[in-house]
Amino acid sequence: MRKIINRYIFKEIAYPFIIILFILTFVLLMGKILQIMDLVINKGVSVFSIAKIIIFLLPSFMLFTVPIALLIAILIAMGRLSADNEITALKTSGISLLQMYYPVALVSLITFAFCIFTSYFLVPQCNFATKRLLFNIVQQNASIGIKEKVFNSDFKGFLLYAEKIPDKQNYMEGVIVSDNRIIGEQNTILAKKAFLVSDPESMTVKLTLEDGSIHTVSSDLKKYRKIDFKSYDINLDLSTALANLDESSKSSTEMTVRELLARMKKPGLDPAAVRELAIEVHKKFTIPLSCIFFGLLALPLGIRSHRSVKSRGFAVGLIVVSLYYLLRIGGEALAETGYISPAVGVWTPSFIFALLGISLFYIAHGEISLFQKVNVFSMRKK
Repeated sequence: MRKIINRYIFKEIAYPFIIILFILTFVLLMGKILQIMDLVINKGVSVFSIAKIIIFLLPSFMLFTVPIALLIAILIAMGRLSADNEITALKTSGISLLQMYYPVALVSLITFAFCIFTSYFLVPQCNFATKRLLFNIVQQNASIGIKEKVFNSDFKGFLLYAEKIPDKQNYMEGVIVSDNRIIGEQNTILAKKAFLVSDPESMTVKLTLEDGSIHTVSSDLKKYRKIDFKSYDINLDLSTALANLDESSKSSTEMTVRELLARMKKPGLDPAAVRELAIEVHKKFTIPLSCIFFGLLALPLGIRSHRSVKSRGFAVGLIVVSLYYLLRIGGEALAETGYISPAVGVWTPSFIFALLGISLFYIAHGEISLFQKVNVFSMRKK
């Protein structure tokens, strides 16, 4: 009997969970759709590369959408059971709220395990793979996007012109470069030949110019300088070409827990960098744990009968999630600035919501009415 009830409640949670997870993930993906469409239309990126980018983005999205989808799904499922008086029927037949929590706990543990795996392994690997893929796209686009007798402004601070690009060759002839990187100083570079050279290890692309000269004019147009060269290298900033790429070393979001801890132990690190790494370590624990206390919190909130079950479930879920993430963002900000320790800043929101979930579950399980207690206390005082 209880196995049938557990399966029934599990299915009631599973169906809305899958739908809400799909909707939330799709909404987050739509936020990147303009950049993705720009890659396809303006940059000539292949559909296969776009599909790989989307796949690499999904783990970081799902790390946030899975706990939210779980919370809203439990609220909707338990709200529907309560609105149809099925909760009352279950209690009448001797099923306590604690026993109803078993399937909720099972769903929470499954999503917790998925988020742990995603946070520890998938997100760091996918973030780094995305950076590698974007570099490969940029590398290809840097050479493909340059056309002869056309001014190219894809590189930040540079305007590039090539008089001729020989067929099936990796160099340009008759190159003119307008260098605007230094404010108040205009450099014009003329070269007979130019090569685009990429370094996959450092993830940089540089323009190597041969047999040319650099012409510099001061901002007041009173001074002129010319420098001749045999070879001259320019590191290209590709942020305007496709996306902002980080430095060659892995950032904190691209590291596993082991790599984060190893980086923290390196001598000479700036205190702000150590705090950032520590925050990322704690987040890998607290984000998956949100599945546990969201499930604990959603059950007592969901069993309150209401006619508009779905709209109420969404509304309550969004309020709870908004409060949680506001507290989390605030705690992380305080930890980043050094006002509190990273552990306190990251774990405090989780502790507060876990305590709130336990308190509400205890009240709902014991069918304790806070309003009745207040009334009785006020009557005794009179």
